[in-house]
Amino acid sequence: QESMHAYAANVYTTVIEELMKGKQRKFIAVEQEFFRLWWDMVATDTQKQQVHQLLQEGRLEFVIGGQVMHDEAVTLIDDQILQLTEGHGFLYETFGSRPQFSWHVDPFGASATTPTLFALAGFNAHLISRIDYDLKADMQKNKKLQFVWQGSPSLSERVEIFTHVMDQYSYCTPSQLPFSNRSGFFWNGFATFPDPPKDGVYPNMSLPVTDANLHLYAQTMVANIKERAAWFRTGEVLWPWGCDKQFFNASVQYSNMDLLVDYINKHSAEFGVTVQYATVSDYFQAVYSRNLTWEIRDSHDFLPYSTEPFQAWTGFYTSRSTLKGIARRASSLLYAGESFFTQYVRKHPEGSICKCKALKQLQSLRWAVSEVQHHDGVTGTESPKVKDMYMNNLMYGMFNVKKLMASIIFDINNAKKNGEVYSSVYTKGSGKPGATDVDQYVVVYNPLAWNITTFVMVSVSNEAMSVYDELGHSVPAQVQSSMESQSTYDLYILVAISGLSYRKYVIKPSDGKESAFIGSSVKYKRRDLTRAHQQSHHLFPVVNSCYQIVFDQNTNLMHSITERETNQTVQFTQEFLEYHVNGDTKKGPISDNYLFAPNASAVPVSKAVGLEVMSGSLVTEIRQYFYSNVTSQDYIYAVYTRLYSVPEGYDGKLLCHRIEQEYSVGPLELNREAVLRTSTNLNTRQFLYTDNNGYQMQKRLFKAYVNNTVARNYYPMVQTAYIEDDTMRLMLLAERAHGVSSQGNGQVEVMLHRRLWNNLQWDLNNNLTLNDSSVVRPVIWLILGTKAVTNTLYRTSGLALEHRPVVMFGALSGVKPKLPRRLQQNSVHDLPITVPPNLHLQTLSIPGWRYSSNHSEQVRSIRTDKQKQGDADFNRVLLRIRHLYEVGEDPVLSKPVMVDLKSLLKGLGSVMAVEERSLTGTWDVNTLERWKWKTAQYPGKRFFNSMETSEDFVVTVYPKEIRTFFVYFQVQ
Repeated sequence: QESMHAYAANVYTTVIEELMKGKQRKFIAVEQEFFRLWWDMVATDTQKQQVHQLLQEGRLEFVIGGQVMHDEAVTLIDDQILQLTEGHGFLYETFGSRPQFSWHVDPFGASATTPTLFALAGFNAHLISRIDYDLKADMQKNKKLQFVWQGSPSLSERVEIFTHVMDQYSYCTPSQLPFSNRSGFFWNGFATFPDPPKDGVYPNMSLPVTDANLHLYAQTMVANIKERAAWFRTGEVLWPWGCDKQFFNASVQYSNMDLLVDYINKHSAEFGVTVQYATVSDYFQAVYSRNLTWEIRDSHDFLPYSTEPFQAWTGFYTSRSTLKGIARRASSLLYAGESFFTQYVRKHPEGSICKCKALKQLQSLRWAVSEVQHHDGVTGTESPKVKDMYMNNLMYGMFNVKKLMASIIFDINNAKKNGEVYSSVYTKGSGKPGATDVDQYVVVYNPLAWNITTFVMVSVSNEAMSVYDELGHSVPAQVQSSMESQSTYDLYILVAISGLSYRKYVIKPSDGKESAFIGSSVKYKRRDLTRAHQQSHHLFPVVNSCYQIVFDQNTNLMHSITERETNQTVQFTQEFLEYHVNGDTKKGPISDNYLFAPNASAVPVSKAVGLEVMSGSLVTEIRQYFYSNVTSQDYIYAVYTRLYSVPEGYDGKLLCHRIEQEYSVGPLELNREAVLRTSTNLNTRQFLYTDNNGYQMQKRLFKAYVNNTVARNYYPMVQTAYIEDDTMRLMLLAERAHGVSSQGNGQVEVMLHRRLWNNLQWDLNNNLTLNDSSVVRPVIWLILGTKAVTNTLYRTSGLALEHRPVVMFGALSGVKPKLPRRLQQNSVHDLPITVPPNLHLQTLSIPGWRYSSNHSEQVRSIRTDKQKQGDADFNRVLLRIRHLYEVGEDPVLSKPVMVDLKSLLKGLGSVMAVEERSLTGTWDVNTLERWKWKTAQYPGKRFFNSMETSEDFVVTVYPKEIRTFFVYFQVQ
């Protein structure tokens, strides 16, 4: 909002005005969040007409077209697609325009997922800038800044995209003038926040162009253009004019630019250069028409990113861990809410909930989750007040969607007239201590399109509890003293729920029959680690059907894990360490929100460990508390490790293979970066595997550098990381992004939290000091096993962690009925939606767009102004299906899968029509033709044709494909 007031609104208002004054002028607009705020809140009818005209003339061009320019290191693929779809839907509905080029100039490093997504969205070329400084210098010297990138090894040339890396000057005009000590080319100066200066004089306003300096200005500009021309293969140079917070007074900017452009072109014979205003598509069209043959880059990414020897941008992989966690919970709740609402609209056409209001509730969370994907959002590289805005928007959207889901449950159950009345239907993340005399309902929704068996945890106020399902049958459960509070208990309920369905459970105070198991506690003496090495091991095991975890009573630390199926034992120890970092720029390199610059190796933090084991027939929880010494009152770190056992008759494969760890970290001391280091005897040769955005894995070899080796070997883990030797693999699955590294053979360390302060002036000016005194509670699931076993588990497990069931609560008011034998729920009667374990139902939603999926019709309705009327469209369902495996990754799961969409969705009604669309929905894949750039592998220049489309609603989904459909059902 501050940016709209101080800067962004003025950009659009003044640029549109200036473009109308000169036919030669052009401009590119990137992030839709700002443009949409301007369009909805500021733009006049005249300005809106002018935007339409400028788009038709190709003088205003939307590039990327997502809500934001998303970060590439710490974002999840689902959220990247969401924010892109959100922006593209607006642009297509409002203007009929579909961006085909990217402008990813500012994310800190480049992922290989991004070129794949942009190709699937119909883009013809991709543009990036921030890659390692030494790599960029090398590519620049050898004219290799442009290439054809095949970001996905499985989709290879089908998703290849021409990629342009900006040279060393990056995306800003170089401002040094040899003839003046004032800067050049930025005549607006730099926007000031929160208010524009009263006298109109902004900081750093450039020297105006006059008759006296026009020739000197032109010489400076031409010299820079020629320097850059030497780094590229074609005669065209992309010369970005502008930078952060420019063009808020566009008349000053354009009038100075016009003088220079005209002067150089009048003297082009002398200068050897002509210049013109251009859009990104003008530039790429010119390069494409040269018809050169380009080198192919494989699926390696450009992470991590360093700007100079001591500036490794690997700190932001962990910065503001709480924001990273909430952003992912919000994304997961949105995913659940979308499919829940879609089913409600389809199955309950007579339902009492206002659909337009419900859509607004969903849209508030779509907007918030899209916005936080910004490269200064989920990255944690914003000031505290901006972070608070992201958090507030996420919390508000989550509140709306929880309210919507609760009201749907309420409506469906009232509609079935079961005689129960909800005095309250509400949801909370952790659970509600129920008053003991009131029966409490727990409604549990499974948002995944697979049958799941898992535990949900609810807080209760009493140890003697019983849990029943809709039919009055007793449900396996375990209750134990809470790790959080003295006065409540943790109740673990075993739930088995089919795909996209919900179950209802009632929790009652127990009368002794059919009670939940009560977990028993054993507390071990706090151990002094400084003395432990003098003693022999004193080992004890904790066991389920899949693992035996052995602890050493002398240290209270883990000692080894045995995978029981193969009887392989891996030595396994975990410890918390801290990197100490410098906050004084006079003393050397600093760490901040972006950068990680450790002084030395990490230092162990605790000298004593306390241990408590809660054991029961379903859950064993090992609670370890880490103290700075033997006599300390308070612990600084804790680990809660859970092993699950599943009774006969339940499918416990995923649950049994999951070692769940929850950590409590903080508050840290200042200028400390906290890591959990896991050391094994696996001979990993220091290879580490980490994911790009939860989509594909990258192999990371530890590299030695002259400087800053620790920080430059940190990588982002968005969802998955693993280490392995020839026989065994240790997988880590995360519910938020972290920095991860292997600093020694057999080791993997995860950065969990950072608390920093420094005196770098830029950081102080922007309040970017990351003095984060919070306690963070991340969760990581560990899976240990052979490669074959972990291969079958890790994709489904990663998604099971990402999309844990949504738990909602209600209570019975009034007379207590006997056991609720007649409780109905939808999964008994309705058909669940399930896909095979190598596919993921990535999206099932009702977007509400009003645009026609026939392009010429859509353009016609915008030209004739018919687009404005009309409510949201609730008949179009957006469906995405993703294949989770790479070609050749698994003998069974890597096979293509045939899906009958009609039968998959029969629970929602009778499918009448299916249209296959581009990733964000704006293209019919049959009409989408992307540019085919010439490579040695494919010397012909042609267009890409799309994937084969469906016959009779049956589609074959190949490894790593993401297929997008509009589905229309028979009207009820």
